[in-house]
Amino acid sequence: MSEKIIEFDNVTYVYDAEDEEAEVREKPALSDVSFSINKGEFVAVLGHNGSGKSTLAKLCNAIFEPTKGTVKVKGMVADSEEKADEIRRIVGMVFQNPDNQIVATIVEDDVAFGPENLGVEPKEIRRRVDEALKSVNMYEFRHREPHKLSGGQKQRVAIAGVIAMQTECIVLDEPTAMLDPKGREEVMQTVKRLNSELGITIVLVTHFMDEAVQADRVIVVDSGRLVMDGKPKEVFSKVEKLRSFGLDVPQSTELCHVLGIKEGVIGIDECVDEISKYLGGAR
Repeated sequence: MSEKIIEFDNVTYVYDAEDEEAEVREKPALSDVSFSINKGEFVAVLGHNGSGKSTLAKLCNAIFEPTKGTVKVKGMVADSEEKADEIRRIVGMVFQNPDNQIVATIVEDDVAFGPENLGVEPKEIRRRVDEALKSVNMYEFRHREPHKLSGGQKQRVAIAGVIAMQTECIVLDEPTAMLDPKGREEVMQTVKRLNSELGITIVLVTHFMDEAVQADRVIVVDSGRLVMDGKPKEVFSKVEKLRSFGLDVPQSTELCHVLGIKEGVIGIDECVDEISKYLGGAR
């Protein structure tokens, strides 16, 4: 039986009326949301702007606490600051803007910041920093100044900082939204490698369909409610339903849907194969 790392049980979250970050204060940002994520899974969370997906992300590592219901991380509920700190050692967070996450003037010092705050001894910090930077292919940049890096490189440094804290799960809240295509590809390759090679659980909040199709599982949030949950092929086969939630589908899925060939096609190669069959084997 798979070990659950994150569990939401009838979670509702309502922003404080005085919270300046809240876009909508009259109604809950999340309503009665229940799901669980198993250790080692790669889960993508989709939703249009204001759907509640970023709120969901911040509940995963105790940045927010539910208004109603419970969020558990490896069975722990963040009912005290001590528990919240422990949860953040298990679930790390990477935000949208890499510039907002960098605190040091040298790359390796930035990656060391988290372990230092945890009181890790210097020799162990050195080992963790080197391993973390190597795991995101940024070791050769360890003595660089972060502000001289590209957006994709900065985001990989931010991910390395989370890895150095030895978290078991990384929640990424639209980490590629501010990056160019090359930066997006760099970050996605890093995320996939951390999941497949190191077994780190990934929760990726995104609005890019081509990123979501790379996950093991896709969760769709709309108006604060969990409305779809399944494998990418299952979710993206429901084109009209996704559109009703204000979401697009991958281009390959759209093309096969328009041609009436096959629902749930999510990759370019699969799309080419299906069109080839449709045309009687001619390419």
